[in-house]
Amino acid sequence: MIDAPDSGRPSCGGCTRRSVLVGAAVAVAATTAAGCGRGDADTAPARVPLAEVPVGGGRIYPQQDLVVTQPVAGDIRVFSATCPHQGCLVARVRDGAIECACHGSGFSISDGSAVRGPARKPLSARTFVIEAAEIVVR
Repeated sequence: MIDAPDSGRPSCGGCTRRSVLVGAAVAVAATTAAGCGRGDADTAPARVPLAEVPVGGGRIYPQQDLVVTQPVAGDIRVFSATCPHQGCLVARVRDGAIECACHGSGFSISDGSAVRGPARKPLSARTFVIEAAEIVVR
């Protein structure tokens, strides 16, 4: 900062309170995003036993931000557990739908598409492979 010669107070050359607050918010968001990304190289892939995923339903793994479904026997699908509407974690898998308890959105267990609003976007699909009797999500 530059000291204003007349007042003895710091001056930033025309900064407004709003611009200082916006700048601080951007700095906090950038710092948070840099430290919390799930794409970090040293993050181990999530592993889910195939036996835990019911046929015609699914299971939510909130710590890994995952929903793993099996619409029909042998057909595994993996989605993010974060609702695209306002970022809540989905709460349950019931009657062929993945349900968000925050605002009532529902998503297809087959493709993650929104089947009930207010969400309009689908759940994000996750990349996975099946190794032995485990689903390994990358």
